[in-house]
Amino acid sequence: MNKSIRILPAALALAFAAVALPAAAQTQPAQPSTAAKVENAGEKTWDATKSGTEKAVNATERGAKKAWNATKRGTGKAVNATGNAAGKAGTAVSSTATAAADKTRQVGDKIGEKIPGTPQNEAAKKP
Repeated sequence: MNKSIRILPAALALAFAAVALPAAAQTQPAQPSTAAKVENAGEKTWDATKSGTEKAVNATERGAKKAWNATKRGTGKAVNATGNAAGKAGTAVSSTATAAADKTRQVGDKIGEKIPGTPQNEAAKKP
């Protein structure tokens, strides 16, 4: 075999090397295997799901907090409105009762003026 290598001229070996080396350099890099592609897709899907879940949890928590705050504000307003209305109703009842008592006293005074021996009768006699 050494004899056959010696027979080849150096030019032929050089020509072969000149053709083979650029062809070897132009070959494509190895593509990832199907298993690697599926694994990468699975990781991307998991990351997207995790991110979406975190966003949904945060949105739910913010919405719940806003709803709670709105409920507290609404309840506070309702309590204040009820208290104000009750106060106004109490004032109205008091005013009405006072007016009714005053009218009752006036009617009693008028009746007393006609009954002899009552202070109202004595007061009516004095000019």
